[in-house]
Amino acid sequence: MYQRTVSVGSPSGLHARPASLFVRAAARQPVRVTVARDGRDPVDARSMLSVLALAAQHGDSLVLSAVGEGAQEAVEELAALLAQDLDATV
Repeated sequence: MYQRTVSVGSPSGLHARPASLFVRAAARQPVRVTVARDGRDPVDARSMLSVLALAAQHGDSLVLSAVGEGAQEAVEELAALLAQDLDATV
């Protein structure tokens, strides 16, 4: 299992638009990636409702995890995305 902790970079948190960008990127990964907040149970990063239910705010730490071939690359790509200001992305 590969894990990485990342802080949410979007000033408004992981609301609908940033969550949508994140979920779409997660769906493109060759492995299933999960995301967890504050010691809660991990949720599927490909599920829009689950990601929104995390209610992650700017600066919150999220733990991304994946297992299998390509896990590290998938987690690193999604971590880089979460660290960005996704509200500023066109």
